[in-house]
Amino acid sequence: MPSLDLIAISVGNTRTHVGLFRNDELDQSVDIEGTDRAKIVEVVTEHWKACAESEKRAVAMASVNEVTARELRSVIEDQLGEEVYELGTDLPVPIGLALDPEATPGVDRLLCAAASWDLLKQACVVINAGTAVTVDFVDGEGVFHGGVIAPGVQMQLDALHAGTDALPQLNFSKPDGEPFGRNTASAMQRGVYHGVRGLAWRMVEEFALAYEAFPLVIATGGNASELFDGDELVNRLIPELELRGILASAKLALAEPVDSEE
Repeated sequence: MPSLDLIAISVGNTRTHVGLFRNDELDQSVDIEGTDRAKIVEVVTEHWKACAESEKRAVAMASVNEVTARELRSVIEDQLGEEVYELGTDLPVPIGLALDPEATPGVDRLLCAAASWDLLKQACVVINAGTAVTVDFVDGEGVFHGGVIAPGVQMQLDALHAGTDALPQLNFSKPDGEPFGRNTASAMQRGVYHGVRGLAWRMVEEFALAYEAFPLVIATGGNASELFDGDELVNRLIPELELRGILASAKLALAEPVDSEE
């Protein structure tokens, strides 16, 4: 089949990530604050024009917010005059599931798991550090077993401020190497920083004990570099992991059918 040039859109709770894949490689990537619809449409249109000469091109979107996804999809389709595929609705995510029958995991978690399996083809733990923090396990057969969900670092800081009279409003920043928080703000930053890292370490240990083997560990998400860069626990930092999951899903679902008579 001809190679697929793909515009992948990941709409999160606080940021939107738009990437252009050409020949399976991420050619361009833009991280947009919030859900600035005009900016998203502008970037998608530019990417669409950039691959105008491609034999096969497509737009695929994943979102954790159904209302936002529906509205954004409509605007982009009107702008491009092309169908926008939605992950989990139009395109399945290629990952096995070992979950409760009634479970409805977020498409972002499934896409990161699918991308990890597509890249590694072995058991792994996926840490996604964004608005929320998820630590999930994919076994050596490419099956997603779920994991844990916790508040992200900024959400924790916001909750500390909202739930108390004395604790200040802070934006997260990585603390320095000293273990002691010598003032309130420093203590809060260290609390959420080491809390998320400690959660990740503990869950990797738990998953390894249950699986009876130590898996590779991947970290992704907006706070992944601040939290895990240089951490001996993490084997790879892949900021665009969810976009790569969209690519893996689209390539499989949009592949040309093989002619059985050939």
